[in-house]
Amino acid sequence: MSQQTAPSHTAPSGLDELIRIAEAQPLSPACDHFYFLRHGQTGRNALRIFQAVDEPLSELGLQQAARAAGLLAGEPISTVVCSDARRAHDTAYTVATTLKLVPAAQAALRERNFGALIGTSSVNIDWACEPEGGETLTQFVARTRDALDTALRLPAPVLVVAHGGTLYALAALLGVPVDVGLLGNAQPLRFERRGPTWAVTPLLRQADGDAALA
Repeated sequence: MSQQTAPSHTAPSGLDELIRIAEAQPLSPACDHFYFLRHGQTGRNALRIFQAVDEPLSELGLQQAARAAGLLAGEPISTVVCSDARRAHDTAYTVATTLKLVPAAQAALRERNFGALIGTSSVNIDWACEPEGGETLTQFVARTRDALDTALRLPAPVLVVAHGGTLYALAALLGVPVDVGLLGNAQPLRFERRGPTWAVTPLLRQADGDAALA
């Protein structure tokens, strides 16, 4: 059985606005492929609560990070870049140690700052909201775009370890359809350029692939 947290099958509201904003400033990496990893589960992930930057991985999250490290161990990754939020940095450290690399932590890769909403329920998250003391959606997309552009200029192939919101923004910036099925905690993803477009593929163990076909 997979250890990932099953994502909701309903995309949160406001994503159409996120996509509209991203389409106005698309990302065009020079590399032809890279990897992305959302952090492992935290206690507040499980409870669907907006998190602060110091939220630690849960025991399950630590297990998920170790599993991701195993899935990525055979990939030719040269650079690991991560959000400096504790949950992302600790996930990245676990993976990078297996790869014999040192992760570079960047504050610019943090999840969106939801300000006054931190500590409250995220069940009905609306990405188009403007939380008091937090970032607007436009600010978040612009920050994330700049951070990803910088990260993907580093020696390739690059692994970016960050957040669910980062993944939504990344997909929109590359013109890749948002698939909530790819949002599981610590699910390694490979982004690859195919002609003029980008595609994303999850990395799975053989047993996971067999189970998916059952």
